[in-house]
Amino acid sequence: MSRRQQFLSEARFDNFFINYKDSIEFFKENTFQADSDEQEKSLRARYFQKLILKEILIRYTAGNEIVVLIPLLEKLVKSYELLQEKLANYEKIPNITPLTIDDWPDQYEECVQVFSLCILLHRTDLLKRFVALIDPAGYAGDDTLYEDLLCKLLPDRYDVDRWYHDVYSPLVYATYEEDKEEASKLLQKYCNDWYPAFEQASWHDSHKQGDEGGYFGYWALEAGAIAFLYGIDDSKINHMVYPKDLVEYARNYQPTDTAQIARINAGQPCSKAGYWFTPAQAESRRYFEQGEIMPSFSDSRWGDTIWYWSGEE
Repeated sequence: MSRRQQFLSEARFDNFFINYKDSIEFFKENTFQADSDEQEKSLRARYFQKLILKEILIRYTAGNEIVVLIPLLEKLVKSYELLQEKLANYEKIPNITPLTIDDWPDQYEECVQVFSLCILLHRTDLLKRFVALIDPAGYAGDDTLYEDLLCKLLPDRYDVDRWYHDVYSPLVYATYEEDKEEASKLLQKYCNDWYPAFEQASWHDSHKQGDEGGYFGYWALEAGAIAFLYGIDDSKINHMVYPKDLVEYARNYQPTDTAQIARINAGQPCSKAGYWFTPAQAESRRYFEQGEIMPSFSDSRWGDTIWYWSGEE
């Protein structure tokens, strides 16, 4: 096992999957304690949604290849869709959110982690589906980081200058910082501050629980997504929680699936008509016709201008 974080032992990794399999078998014959069938189904959906997210994180922590995460991400988004359906049936609220991101920092963190996985794995299709579960609850246009993670990939997002939780302030400031070195320092500060800020989260200090504990990895995935989207130099970022390998994957993405769209270097013709963005320029998302030459920005703080697919609308 080529671990990306030192706390993960092989025994802990193996125990996670043993317990995961046991849970599946147990709940084939057993139910969650609940006051109604609708509540039981919502509890069941939440439980297995959490397990899928933990599997993604523990596999990344264990050093699995990045491509292993892609089908799991598809499964994760489906699990949130199921959770939202079951919660809506139980609570009788059609547009109920599966994550209460304004009141609970750990649920906000979970939300931006899923955003970031979709961004860094180049799955805008899954990002759209996940956002469609959160936006209708009143969160669209209400938080800066939320919108900054979405605006380069999804159309008709919002410009907003407020955010729910103070821990994210350095990351928001890094997004808008024009000085390259200062942006990198803010990114480093965010990574330094991230773990202590989640002292109340259920997963905090789980690495101290031993091989039977609940540790699956500590990852500020949103820091990597912002660095990728906004061209922030992360070459000097040195912190355990920063997902360097995922960012590297995102920047060098060349799909093997013909249904996916490869990145294009400036000066090359556009391979598919639609919207594209580049980390080399702020507010760069724009429409290109197939065959149109992709432009370059010589004053980019990141360096070479590389264009990434952002969808057909």
